[in-house]
Amino acid sequence: MPQIDQVMSTYGSQLFWLVITFGLIYFVIGRSMLPKVQGTIDLRRSKVSADIAAAKAAHARADEIEESYREAQARARDAALAVTAEAKATGARESEIKVKQADAGIAAHLAEAEAAIAAQQASALTEIEAVAVEAAQDIVAKLTPVKVTKPQVNRAVKGALANA
Repeated sequence: MPQIDQVMSTYGSQLFWLVITFGLIYFVIGRSMLPKVQGTIDLRRSKVSADIAAAKAAHARADEIEESYREAQARARDAALAVTAEAKATGARESEIKVKQADAGIAAHLAEAEAAIAAQQASALTEIEAVAVEAAQDIVAKLTPVKVTKPQVNRAVKGALANA
């Protein structure tokens, strides 16, 4: 067949140069460029791995710092609670002392007031007796012609007040 002979003669040289071109491209790219690209990929892979390892180490360090912070915070909270409890206890003791002092002062004041009231009551009672004696003496003198002495009226008033 003449068409096949013609194809071989026409396209044979093109196929030859095609194979040569692809071979050269393969060797140029495969032998010179591909190792450079592969080296770049390996370098990038190792850098990413190193960055991930550094990030994991930083994360672990941050966890340690956070744990130490929480421990320090717990210690500070405990210390603050202890100081607060101590202050409350001190305040309670001081308040108790002040209350006792105030109670003692009030009791002393109350005793003084009771003594003053008792003295005033006794004074008022003697004045009432004196007034009652005079009034009784005047009433008896106005109502009856009998003369009564002061000691007699005094005994009668004291007896009446004692029964009342």
